[in-house]
Amino acid sequence: MGAAVPKQYLMLKGESLLRHVVRAFQKAQRVDAIAVVVAANDPEIDQHLGDPTGRQPLVFRVGGATRRDSVLNGLMALRDLPFALAEHDRVLVHDAARAGIRPAQIDGLITQLEDDPIGGLLALPVVDTVKRVQEGRIITTEDRALLWLAQTPQLFPAGLLQQALERHPEVTDEARAMELEGWHPRVLQGTKGNLKVTVPEDLEWLSRSWEIR
Repeated sequence: MGAAVPKQYLMLKGESLLRHVVRAFQKAQRVDAIAVVVAANDPEIDQHLGDPTGRQPLVFRVGGATRRDSVLNGLMALRDLPFALAEHDRVLVHDAARAGIRPAQIDGLITQLEDDPIGGLLALPVVDTVKRVQEGRIITTEDRALLWLAQTPQLFPAGLLQQALERHPEVTDEARAMELEGWHPRVLQGTKGNLKVTVPEDLEWLSRSWEIR
């Protein structure tokens, strides 16, 4: 982004991306608790915790060098709490840069995966022609009918997810860790509005398309 602050603290419609995300989870009907994982020296977090009248998130200052590290550290921190996160409890992992998530999407994901023993994630089917490229030249064209773009939230049983993340430190999302364990997460269609803010144009697009949530 080339910004002066971490992405999660960029402003959208007068509030930070993280605040929008936390509020969406506060409004979701099927979420029991919310946890935010940040770096140990994060000076901003207390200003961005969503609606002060809603369920306040737990804040864990155990963020790691990678997404995998932060998620695993967050799971371990939840295990240490008095209510002790159980093996079978479902956890949803969401990226603070995806501020377009809506409460209805969160509740829908939980409902649709309620009886699924593995879990799954939101994703978008690829609509463009995809080329595999090496050294600036096309090697082959992929079959886009088989390709989806992973989003978050990603929902999995806490025990299975922790085990998968412990065994596969190289992964870039939770679903990949589950795949490497031999599981096949379910894919549910997401929306374009749930994009990950990565470049300035993403924030501009989200601002233009923003609706009251």
